Amino acid sequence: MRVSLTLHGIPVSCGIAIGRAYLIAPAALDVDHYLIEADQIDAEIDRFHAAQAAVVAELAELRDDLAADAPSEMGAFIDVHTMILNDAMLVQETIDLIRTRRYNVEWALAEQLEILGGYFDDIEDEYLRERKADIEQVVERLLKALAGAPTAASLVVHTAVSNGHNEMIVVAHDIAPADMLQFKTQAFKGFVTDLGGRTSHTAIVARSLGIPASVGVQQASVLIRQNDLIIVDGDHGIVIVDPAPIVLEEYSYRQSEKLLEQRKLQRLKFSPTQALCGTKIDLCANIELPEDAQVAVEAGAMGVGLFRTEFLFMNHKHQLPEEEEQFEAYKRAIELMNGKPVTIRTIDVGADKPLDSMSGGEGYETAPNPALGLRAIRWSLSEPQMFITQLRAILRASAFGPTKILIPMLAHAQEIDQTLDLIREAERQLDEAGIAYDRKIQVGAMIEIPAAAIAVRLFLSRLDFLSIGTNDLIQYTLAIDRADNSVAHLYDPLHPAVLNLIAFTLREAKRAGVPMSVCGEMAGDPSATRLLLGLGLTEFSMHPSQLLVVKQEILRSNLKAFEKPVADVLAAYEPAELQAALTALQKA
Repeated sequence: MRVSLTLHGIPVSCGIAIGRAYLIAPAALDVDHYLIEADQIDAEIDRFHAAQAAVVAELAELRDDLAADAPSEMGAFIDVHTMILNDAMLVQETIDLIRTRRYNVEWALAEQLEILGGYFDDIEDEYLRERKADIEQVVERLLKALAGAPTAASLVVHTAVSNGHNEMIVVAHDIAPADMLQFKTQAFKGFVTDLGGRTSHTAIVARSLGIPASVGVQQASVLIRQNDLIIVDGDHGIVIVDPAPIVLEEYSYRQSEKLLEQRKLQRLKFSPTQALCGTKIDLCANIELPEDAQVAVEAGAMGVGLFRTEFLFMNHKHQLPEEEEQFEAYKRAIELMNGKPVTIRTIDVGADKPLDSMSGGEGYETAPNPALGLRAIRWSLSEPQMFITQLRAILRASAFGPTKILIPMLAHAQEIDQTLDLIREAERQLDEAGIAYDRKIQVGAMIEIPAAAIAVRLFLSRLDFLSIGTNDLIQYTLAIDRADNSVAHLYDPLHPAVLNLIAFTLREAKRAGVPMSVCGEMAGDPSATRLLLGLGLTEFSMHPSQLLVVKQEILRSNLKAFEKPVADVLAAYEPAELQAALTALQKA
């Protein structure tokens, strides 16, 4: 009899799933390598184009089959894969390898995948780094089309339907978002992957679908066997293989409780968000794509607190998106919010990103320390024409609904002043062209560098609002790369230095009467809600899936009762003392 096995990964989508494991074998990228003859080149390129057309048709069919209530992320990710299939960095470079080196098409694809993958491996930003998986998944589909084989998802779905299984948990090295659509259709219960992080596509789609998932579970696809009974604890990232009867019973009970809790949470969706003491709290959503705004509205968000615009840029390998394309995307999000405010953050990429090659041309090199290099507003200020183009697009969109501009990674007074000058220049250009925009549009800054938090008065005297980006603030305060497995365990949102920086920033903003929000992961963590409320936060912005659980915590809170416990938390520096103070706060 096999002994029960417990595996640990990254919790990315809450809930508990219990079912039988169905393993997906990864694509065989160890393809045949051989040289073709000169007279075979055109035929080999024709093979490539045939595979490309087949995959485009497959994705188009998936797009057409999307249910009306399918999460917007699904269609967006299919669109991204379709764009990659037609991108010159994949298509033309692969064809060039066939022509110049006479590689067979499979070899050329594998070679180009390795080249493109190298661009992403050194990216500091976690979200953009994990977009490497998109390219891998597209190449996987092309290789399967070349081999005449069905996709892994199709095989799983076919097998599940044939065998009458409806309690299956997919276990894979990684899962393409288009494949996840088919899994959802057949009511699969959960996902476990070897790869991935909090911002991987598997994580994003799993959250939007409300399906429990644990990613980054190293060797899961090796240690878990076909048809094993497994439990996925999406709250803690735990995967239990062949659980003991008493463990299975406990998790079955917890699963029933969670289903009941979720039904109760839906009742809170459109009720006012205020604490027991009467304090009104605003709950907003973080989005990556214009269509995500619809998800935010349906989740009961009072607005978009953070629209990350990087996604619009990362899909353009050779040129930046034109002003019109950006304008339409921003306008779409604003219109979908039906009069609720949308805060659009300007592009947050830098010298370590592939995007730099689009504006820099030849000789592109990775910065020696990209996290401290030419990223975010520093990169935007070094590319003023690109920046003004984005600012013009945002300003034009502001004519269609309440809009705010959010600037990332500011630290110096001169950066703030230069940014405001460029915004005024963009407004001047629109005035000359007779194009409408909101002349009272608010401009704010992300507080995500310790220097910005400490010198926050520089920001308070120049800007209309501020937003704390806890992810980077924690990373920079503790000198920890949260994506580096060797030090990720030291990434601690509750470190005394981090908490005191947040408290100081909120206190100074309140004193100056400047609105302040938190849009990092802490905002969507219900275990941190009381602490943030006690520190004086009245505007949270988070992934739409977290809105109701945070709202529930707010409705149960009495801010007046938090004053002493929060003071004790901020005064605590020893781990045991801090934990005791946090425990007392949760009971207050």
